[in-house]
Amino acid sequence: MKKITLSIIAGMFVFSTAMAQDNLVKATSGTKVDTAKKAYRFTEVINIDRTAVENQGSSGTCWSYATGSFLESEMIKAGRKPIHLSKIFHARKQYEDKSDVYVRMGGNIGWGDGGEPHDVINSLRKYGTVPQDVYSGLTAGATRNNFGEMQAVLEGMLKGVAANKNGSINPVWKSLVNNTLDAYLGKVPETFTYEGKSYNPKSFAKEVVGLNPDDYIEFMSQNNTPYWEKAMMMVPDNWSFEWVNNIPMPEITNIIDYALKQGYTVTWATDVSEPYFSWPNGVAYVPENAMSLDAKRMKKDEKDALFTEVKKELTITPEIRQVGLDNQNTTDDHGMHIVGLSKDQNGKEYYIVKNSWGEDNDYKGYLNVSKAYVQLKTTAILLNKKGVPSSVMSKIQK
Repeated sequence: MKKITLSIIAGMFVFSTAMAQDNLVKATSGTKVDTAKKAYRFTEVINIDRTAVENQGSSGTCWSYATGSFLESEMIKAGRKPIHLSKIFHARKQYEDKSDVYVRMGGNIGWGDGGEPHDVINSLRKYGTVPQDVYSGLTAGATRNNFGEMQAVLEGMLKGVAANKNGSINPVWKSLVNNTLDAYLGKVPETFTYEGKSYNPKSFAKEVVGLNPDDYIEFMSQNNTPYWEKAMMMVPDNWSFEWVNNIPMPEITNIIDYALKQGYTVTWATDVSEPYFSWPNGVAYVPENAMSLDAKRMKKDEKDALFTEVKKELTITPEIRQVGLDNQNTTDDHGMHIVGLSKDQNGKEYYIVKNSWGEDNDYKGYLNVSKAYVQLKTTAILLNKKGVPSSVMSKIQK
């Protein structure tokens, strides 16, 4: 989930390398308004329990951090003990599976860190999970993720395999992929001890985490395929070629609103490349002139001005949303976790969003995101089926 140029996010969707992730953070940090000049003041309305903010470092693993955080809130909702699950366990398992698809497709899919919320759910079902303390993915004294070199090594290896198949019954390259992942991320323990009891990843998922992968559902919205039917999620990081429930645009925020009121959180895949998304200020909205803004030509004071007064927002329509999807102004470049609802000083509602870039912003790792922004820029949402209105569940394709 990353679209970049050398210095800003624009145009091309990449979501793969450590450089892409670092550039994403840099690009969304182009605005920083002094406290005295800040226009927005927020009051919490709904604030659902969750674990502490984490930092994905120089890795494009936001999809795993966002969905992992979501599962941690699901555990809390189910009355289980809060625990940080290993985000790199699911990322590593995804890289193993993706490498097989990459070779089978002759190298004709993208390679890198990127993934989708459903990848974590699929990994939970297939492999189980482990605590963060058991598998951090940090080796050789490292304190933060940095996947650039690892992914370059893996991609070079896989390109060679895709171009030169040897027809072996037991392909050697698969062990080389695993050995490379072991070298950079450490070996995944076959068994481990948690609170005095021995588990493997699958038994830990069943006995401690206690979540059923079949309880979760994913939605997207596009008007070039029929609503209320499943359609292919046409983004590069959907390497598993998942079909997702396609719903009308207003249902995105209707579902989120309903879920939050029922005490359920939401995994949110989105685009964060616009100048009206500010990580330092912790605010994202859609100004009326959004369609005419050119981030590449805007000066810093022009970007800052977007956050020094509360501006009227653009009314989002399915047509406006689709234009962004079609011209790739909207791409799947980041994933976060919606954990609550806030209001600004004028009573307008925003979603409280937990990010995975540490606590270095005005809201200690959180943002307030307007509903218009969510309607315009969402690429997918994933949540518990119990958090979906019955009016929606009754219409989707079974």
